[in-house]
Amino acid sequence: MNKIIEILTQGREEMKSYIVAYLFLFPFLLTVALFWIKPLLDTVYLSFCETKYTFSNMKFVGLRNYWWIFTHDIYVPEVFKVTAMYVGTVILINAFYSFLIAFITTYYIKREVVGIVLRMLWLIPRILPTIVYAILWLWLIDPELGPINLAMRSLGLNPPLSWLIQKPYSWILMIVVNGFVGASWGMIIYSAAIKSVSTDIVNAAKVDGANDFQIMRYIYIPLLKWPILFVTAWQTLSLLSSYGEILAIWGDFGTARAGDVVTWALYSYYKAFSINDYGYASALAMILVVIGIVLTLFYFRIFGFKRLVQPSRVEV
Repeated sequence: MNKIIEILTQGREEMKSYIVAYLFLFPFLLTVALFWIKPLLDTVYLSFCETKYTFSNMKFVGLRNYWWIFTHDIYVPEVFKVTAMYVGTVILINAFYSFLIAFITTYYIKREVVGIVLRMLWLIPRILPTIVYAILWLWLIDPELGPINLAMRSLGLNPPLSWLIQKPYSWILMIVVNGFVGASWGMIIYSAAIKSVSTDIVNAAKVDGANDFQIMRYIYIPLLKWPILFVTAWQTLSLLSSYGEILAIWGDFGTARAGDVVTWALYSYYKAFSINDYGYASALAMILVVIGIVLTLFYFRIFGFKRLVQPSRVEV
């Protein structure tokens, strides 16, 4: 009898702890449900509907929006090509160039103050409002007074008549503009990760005669697979859905299309808020979600996610 009472008492205590835990989690779960899950479900439903101008005349059309995207939309092949080039190129800057900056400013530069100042300067593209950042770039590429064009002329090079619509300069501008923003974010993650590596390992490698490049290649990169995976996956998803800098600099869909810089996210935005075809835009967005999931799973496979989450076999 006493054993039964003891079990019931323990069960009530465990139930109380679960209730308290879920009460603390309730505001978070409610926020996720209202601002993430519900919009996602609404987008899924809208992608199967014909919805133009207002939501009052919404009509269910099944897979027609998806069928039209893959068979009739003449812009889709061009937009897909630009998106693949844009994401594939910028992710190299965001994931690996940011690691190089973090390694130089955190490990290679021995004076901590100098490294902090350089990292703060590199954060400027990230902390600037998008409009201010866009205006700065429009000034830099001005055909007559832009510092970039003036520097090219001083070197005997012929600058483009317009960085916005003349290829490949429009592609270079799109990649550099977004690369600076993403690289500054990745630098923060990598800098913190580099500082977390034990100095004993680094000192032991130096005693064995390893130089800085070997230390980076054989110590820091293998030990930082988690941060590299996180930055790569996060930046890929961010790039797939980002269009703010492109829209702010190129101004509208027509100019962006002339420069061949229309990404999938920008095309979806154009369909939704310029043509008011919300159902078609939702279908475009859902395809982007599927692409993001596939790429994330691909990264998990490449980085060996199962091996990364396995418990350590070293007893502490």
